[in-house]
Amino acid sequence: MDVANIESVKDSLNEFKPEIIIHAAATKYVVLSENYPMECLDVNVLGSQNVARAAIDIGVDTVIGISTDKTAPPVGNIYGLSKALMERCYCELNSKSKTSFACVRFGNIAWSTGSVFPIWKGMMEREGLIQSTGPEMRRFFFSVDEATALIIRAINNTDIIGGKVLSQKMKSAQIEDILNVWSLHYGISWEKIQRRPGDQVDEFLIGSSELEHTLEIDIEGITHFVISFNEKIINHLNEVISSKNAERLTEKEILDLITRVPEFA
Repeated sequence: MDVANIESVKDSLNEFKPEIIIHAAATKYVVLSENYPMECLDVNVLGSQNVARAAIDIGVDTVIGISTDKTAPPVGNIYGLSKALMERCYCELNSKSKTSFACVRFGNIAWSTGSVFPIWKGMMEREGLIQSTGPEMRRFFFSVDEATALIIRAINNTDIIGGKVLSQKMKSAQIEDILNVWSLHYGISWEKIQRRPGDQVDEFLIGSSELEHTLEIDIEGITHFVISFNEKIINHLNEVISSKNAERLTEKEILDLITRVPEFA
């Protein structure tokens, strides 16, 4: 269906009558969103509104919006801004109906469609050379399994995170370190090319203006961050969580990420 078309969303929800919606539909690529901002807003903002309105109308129990570390301040691109609007919208809607709304904030999911690993794999197979727009950049990475588990924890803990944004402690890596591990493992070279519009050197899981609204909690033995935009937390987080100050992935962990290719990739 087309989430930007409210009638299409209504038709789908009326047919399948879901109890839970995981809203992952998005124009999620930074450069694509920069080049086609109207499409980005149609899908990421209007589409998110349409899903929410239709979900409330048919009485869906829970809606989980999939967000990104690019929403954390300072927001540096249209994609991040559009997802930040979804976060605020869903968190506010939680108190407007019987439907529970919350968001989960991801880092980079290794091997997800259109992400850097499949792109590098294609370059390697076609040209035997990888071109990178940002070897100096740092990013949060986690696996498809870890992303899925985070969504399940969000669904199982809506009493805690309803109206809030849930993220988890993640490790980061400098792109150059990943390129070097990749090159050594596959026996190919890489080169730097021009940076793309909208890209930043570092990403933030929790930005400075969010600190007083963020609580650090343990769920199933994993450190999580819960952002309550309209609530000031007494024992709030004291330091921003960025790809610069986060714990780094080891060489072994990087190798595991690049070699553990999901079936869909």
